[in-house]
Amino acid sequence: PGPTTPPPGPTTPPPHGDDCMAVYKVASSWNGGFQGEVMIMNHSSRTYGGWTANWTWPNGQRITQIWGGTASTNGASVTVTNAPYNGTIAPEGTTTFGFLASTNGTNTLPTVTCTGR
Repeated sequence: PGPTTPPPGPTTPPPHGDDCMAVYKVASSWNGGFQGEVMIMNHSSRTYGGWTANWTWPNGQRITQIWGGTASTNGASVTVTNAPYNGTIAPEGTTTFGFLASTNGTNTLPTVTCTGR
């Protein structure tokens, strides 16, 4: 005799957007400023032709210099787009951009999101 209940059918995993992940860290800091780095990770099955990272400064920080990307700001909101040489990221690949920033007092880490294009 066969089983009385059919085996479960395949399930569809929940959507993950475009599976772009950003990791922000403070590489070094000093009185009134710091150096930050953001790693962009492609956890999708497609190659990115470019990427964008976004965050909002929680404590009035301000970028004074950037490399590996182009920053635009609107108040506390920051948008960084890839440089011409690091926009292409293969599946499971990474790239990093860095910056110098000023800070007054507490340097709370922002939450960074990213989108692959």
